[in-house]
Amino acid sequence: MKLKQVAAVVLISAATALATMWGYSHLTVGKTYYYSQDSGKVPANYAKFFDGEKRQLSGPVDFSDAASAAIPATVHIKTKTVRTVSNNLPHRNPFSDLFGIDPDDFFGNGGNGMRSMPEMASGSGVIISNDGYIVTNNHVVDGADEVTVTLSNRKSFKAKVVGTDPSSDIAVVKIDAQGLPFLLYGNSDEVKIGQWVLAVGYPLNLETTVTAGIVSAKGRTLDINSRQSKSAPPIESFIQTDAAVNPGNSGGPLINPEGQLIGINSAIASPTGSYAGYSFTIPVNIVKKIVSDIMKFGTPQRAYLGIQYPSNNISDDQKKELGIKDGEGVYVMDVMADGAAFQAGIKKGDVITKLNEVPITTGAEMVGQIATYRPGDKINLTYKRDGKESTVTITLRNNTGTTAVVKTSALDKLGADLQTLDKKDAGEMGVKGGVVVKSVQENGLMDKSRIQEGFIILKANGKDVLSKEEFQKIVAGSTGTIKLEGVFPGYEGVYSFPLKISSGE
Repeated sequence: MKLKQVAAVVLISAATALATMWGYSHLTVGKTYYYSQDSGKVPANYAKFFDGEKRQLSGPVDFSDAASAAIPATVHIKTKTVRTVSNNLPHRNPFSDLFGIDPDDFFGNGGNGMRSMPEMASGSGVIISNDGYIVTNNHVVDGADEVTVTLSNRKSFKAKVVGTDPSSDIAVVKIDAQGLPFLLYGNSDEVKIGQWVLAVGYPLNLETTVTAGIVSAKGRTLDINSRQSKSAPPIESFIQTDAAVNPGNSGGPLINPEGQLIGINSAIASPTGSYAGYSFTIPVNIVKKIVSDIMKFGTPQRAYLGIQYPSNNISDDQKKELGIKDGEGVYVMDVMADGAAFQAGIKKGDVITKLNEVPITTGAEMVGQIATYRPGDKINLTYKRDGKESTVTITLRNNTGTTAVVKTSALDKLGADLQTLDKKDAGEMGVKGGVVVKSVQENGLMDKSRIQEGFIILKANGKDVLSKEEFQKIVAGSTGTIKLEGVFPGYEGVYSFPLKISSGE
C-alpha cells in the first residue's frame, strides 16, 4: 500500500513538471532575451580591424632602434640660480662711506642687506641640430645664472640661452660643439590615441632613462603655463601619455617607434609631485614653430584669430543657455573688432569646426593649431552658422592687429615694467629725468640684480638716463654688465646695482 502511494506521488510530480515546462515554453515564445554579443556582427568602431588588411594583430614591438637613436641626442641640463634673501627695504650700510666699499658685498652677502643663496636644478633637453642647438622647457632654464649641458657620453659644455617662450614653455639653448647627433622632427598631427611612444630623459638625477607607454589623449589643457606667461596668453594643447615621466624628465623628448621627435615632455599630473600615471607633452608641431621663431626673429611670432571662446570650466547651464553642444566645435562668444576673424566675416554664435581641414572640437585643439602659424599666414577656417557649414580664408594677425613681425627690444629681456619719470616728479626731486621701475618680474634680470619696485634709474654706465628710450639705447649697445645708479623715493643716498644683461657660452 505504501509503495503505491509513493509511486503515485512521483507520477503526479513528474506530470506537473512536464506540464509546467510545456506551458512556459509555449506561453513565452518571443519574450526570452539573451544579453550576449552576436559574433556575426562587428561594431563600426572595429571596422579597420576587418578591412582585409589588418585581420592579424601585430606582434611585440621592439623599441631598441628608436631608443638607440634618441639616447645620444638627449642631454642632461643642470642650472645654477643665485637667489637673494632680503627684508625688501633699501638701506645703506654705515661702513660703506668709511671704507669706500659695502661690507655686504665684501663678505658675499650682496648689496642692500641681501644674502646670495645659490640653487641647483636639473632637467633634460633634445639636440635638434649638429651644431649644438638644443630645445628644452622654459621652466628648466628660467632665471638661471649658469646652464651646463652634459651629453650622453658625459662631455659637458657651458650653454647660452638663445631665447625662451614662457607661454608655450619652450626654450632654446646653444652649446659650442659640432658634429652632434640630433633627433629628426616627426608630425604630431599624425599622432594617434593608442599608439606606442617613448619618453627619454634624466629623471631624478639618474643617467639616461627610457620609458614606454601609449598616447592616452590629445589636446589636453592644464592651465599651468599661465603661471609663467605674463605677457601672452598661454599655449596648451598637450599630448597625454602614460609613459613614466618624473622630475628631471622636463625638456626631454617623446618619440615614436620610428625614433622621430613628436613632443617635448613638460608636466605630470600627480598628487605627490612624482609620476602617478599620466604625463603631458608639448606637440612637436608647436615646438618646431616656436624654435624657428626664436632662431629667426629672437622671439615667438604669435598669431591670433581674434575671437573669444568658452573656457573649459563653463557650466552645463551656461552651455545650454548659449546653445553649445559638446564635441560640435568651438563656439564663438565674441569677435574682436578689426581682428582676423572679424575681417573674414566670422560672427558671434558661429561654431568653428575645422582649421585647414583639421577637425576642431575644443579650444585647446584650436589653440594648438593656431600656434603653428605666424601673423600673415592664411588658413582655411570651416564654421557652422544656422546649421549650414561654410569655409572662409582668414589672414592671421598678431596681438596688435597687424601682420608685422614682432621684434624683441633690449628692455624686454630685463623682466621689468619701466616708465619715463614724469617731468613734474623730476622737478620735485631736483633731477633732469630718469626711468621708474614700476614692477619687477620674479627671476627676471632686474630681480636677479636685486633691483626693487620704485627704484628710479638716473645713470647707466655713468651716462645720464633721462627717458626710457635713452635707457633702451644704452642697454642695446652694451654687453656683459651695466652699472645702474639711482634713488629710492623716501630714502637718502644714491644706490648702485650691477645689471647683468648677457652671458657668454
